[in-house]
Amino acid sequence: MRVLIPQPLRSYTGQRDRVEAEGATLGALLDDLDRRFPGIRFRMIDEQDRMRPHIVFFVRGAKTLDLGEPLAGSDEVVILQALSGG
Repeated sequence: MRVLIPQPLRSYTGQRDRVEAEGATLGALLDDLDRRFPGIRFRMIDEQDRMRPHIVFFVRGAKTLDLGEPLAGSDEVVILQALSGG
């Protein structure tokens, strides 16, 4: 399935803004992304296997906070990274 990558994470994907990955759930998809692009998962998921607060995932156009979210091969996953600062 197609995964849209935010600008801050494109250094892991060779500057590609869209990549292909597989997985029956969002968590499995992120594991597959990490196999293809080592280190990318840690930028989105912390040591306790929780989503980092500055990362937002959209599956089928809806925001999800569940790594167990089921995926279908035709789904598109969008990863957004919030900007912060002061």
